Amino acid sequence: MTDLLVILGLVLAVVAVVLVGAAVARRSRRTTAFPRIDEEPPLVSPEAKEAAEAAEADAADRFRGPSRPGGGHVRLVEQSPEVVVEAPRPRATTPPAETRPTLKDRLAKSRKFLSDKLFDALRGTPTDETWEDLEAVLIQADIGVEVVTPIVERLRDRARTEKVTVAGDLRKLLAAELLDLFDRDRERALSFADVGTSVWLVVGVNGTGKTTTIGKLASDLKDHGRTVSLAAADTFRAAADEQLGVWAERAGAQLIKHQPGADPGAVAFDAVKNARAKGIDVLIVDTAGRLHNKAPLMDELAKVRRVIEKEGSVDEVLLVIDATAGQNGLVQARQFAESAGVTGIVLTKLDGTAKGGIAIAIEETLGLPIKLIGVGEGIEDLEPFVPDDFIAALLS
Repeated sequence: MTDLLVILGLVLAVVAVVLVGAAVARRSRRTTAFPRIDEEPPLVSPEAKEAAEAAEADAADRFRGPSRPGGGHVRLVEQSPEVVVEAPRPRATTPPAETRPTLKDRLAKSRKFLSDKLFDALRGTPTDETWEDLEAVLIQADIGVEVVTPIVERLRDRARTEKVTVAGDLRKLLAAELLDLFDRDRERALSFADVGTSVWLVVGVNGTGKTTTIGKLASDLKDHGRTVSLAAADTFRAAADEQLGVWAERAGAQLIKHQPGADPGAVAFDAVKNARAKGIDVLIVDTAGRLHNKAPLMDELAKVRRVIEKEGSVDEVLLVIDATAGQNGLVQARQFAESAGVTGIVLTKLDGTAKGGIAIAIEETLGLPIKLIGVGEGIEDLEPFVPDDFIAALLS
């Protein structure tokens, strides 16, 4: 019995030692390996937390953008000017000015058409057949019958009065007659606001090179030290905003857009407010391409202009016309002038199969100034229209 009690006492002693050792080990781990939960230090300093909250608020404002009539906000998709400045500029890859093609070279196809036709028509001493052939050539050049007939009559009278019998002299008289159809004193420079943001509205049918023209304009403005914003108010054509976004990135311009199918007037309104709030120099508003004979679409274009004018004035309404469209371009110009208040024409694709006469027809018939011409696909291939240079290149 005594032995049993001794053994039991030894077992209890061992268990007590083990329990004490375990307790000591737990206390050691708690005090040396991890801090107590109620003593854990803060993970973020008050200063860092305040800065993070400010950055988050700023990001939220940039995402929401300015409010618009009717409530709600628009997401602003912006191209950071700092990033673009650091990127390679497109013009850095263009050839030096002295090696670039001249206007005469770029109008080669149009010039060849007229030269070949005029060479056949103006031979030797002028006869009645000569004037008939000349009239046909000029009509084929897209000048239009109502403009061509008076030209040929005046040319016939001058040739008779001045006793002109040489083909070269007849060509000089023709060049002078065509040049007289342009008002060379007319203001052809693009209009800028006296104070604040200049707003340019760009209109035209699909396929004329409207979006490309906007990109070229933006690039030229940036090269002259102006800040530029582009508004993607063409909300109906698939990927129109993406195409404009590519040009915005190349030109270093800010881009403002809504979701596809949004109200074009709302896009324009938000873009104007944003551009003026940020002190942007020029806002260029892209619009949906539309057929000039669709009255509801043309009415909507007029609405876009009215919406913009609630925030200020529209300084330019540029109509982009494909020069290869011929006399149809004249019809387009007339309809757009009535609906959108066109202030100037951009004539594109003159480096292609265009015959060039549409430029004369537009100025003579509608009195709208051609301000710019597109003579190539490069970002630098948009030039001011100079009547003397144009006629010289066309007939040389």
